[in-house]
Amino acid sequence: MTEQSSPTRVTIPVDGGDLPAYLWAPTSGAANAPGVVLVQEIFGVSGYVRRRAQDLADLGYAVLVPVVFWRLDAEAVADGPSMLEEGVSLVNRLDWPAAVADVSAAVSWLAGRPGVDGRVGLVGFCFGGGLAYLVAGQTPVTALVSFYGSALPTVVDTAPLVTAPSLHHFGLSDDYIPGEVVAHIRGVVMANPDCEFHTYEGANHAFDNADFPMFHQQASALAWERTIHFLSRHLPTVS
Repeated sequence: MTEQSSPTRVTIPVDGGDLPAYLWAPTSGAANAPGVVLVQEIFGVSGYVRRRAQDLADLGYAVLVPVVFWRLDAEAVADGPSMLEEGVSLVNRLDWPAAVADVSAAVSWLAGRPGVDGRVGLVGFCFGGGLAYLVAGQTPVTALVSFYGSALPTVVDTAPLVTAPSLHHFGLSDDYIPGEVVAHIRGVVMANPDCEFHTYEGANHAFDNADFPMFHQQASALAWERTIHFLSRHLPTVS
C-alpha cells in the first residue's frame, strides 16, 4: 500500500470570495500530468474522499478536491458534517448555480496549473456525482466518472447532456434511488455514445465508502477497477 501524502491547501478566486481546496500531487512525480477534480460526497472532504484522492494521485493524476460547502459553513472547510442530517441540511441550503460555478472554476484552475498538461477529468461521489454531472454538461472536461449521483433523478431531464466520455455507477439496492429511476437515468445519459453505465446487484447507496455500513466490497472493487480502466483510456497519465 502506498503511503498517503499530505495534500496542499490552496484557494481559488471565485465570484464572492476564495474557494478553499486541497491539492494532491501525482506520486509518480511526473512533471506534466493530467488532472482530476474530485467532487466530495455529502459529508464533505471526509477521510473516505481523501483516500480516494490519494488513490487517484497514486495513479499519476494531480488531484484537486474543492470544499463545495464553503459558502455555507466554515466548519465544512475542515472535515465536513459528521451526521447525515447535517449534510442534508447543507445540501438543502446549497446555491446550486454557485456550486456549479465553483467546481467549474476549480476545473479551469487545475487545467492551467504548472505541472498539469491541460487535460482535466471529474470524479464525483453521491452528492458530488450529481454536481460533477452538472459541471461536465457546461464546462469542457476530458472525462467524467459519477458514483451514484444523488442529484441526477431531479436534474437529468433538464440538464445539458454530458458529451464528454462518461462512466456511471449505481447500486440496484439503493435505498435513495429506486431501480426504475436508475433505469430512467440510464436511458437519458446513454444518449451520449461515449457513455458507460454499470449497475451492481445487491449494492446500496454509498457502496464504495468503507466507512459506512452500506459498503459493498465486491461492488466497490469492481466499480473502482472499471474506473481505473475508463480513466486509462480516456484520461491516460501518459499522453
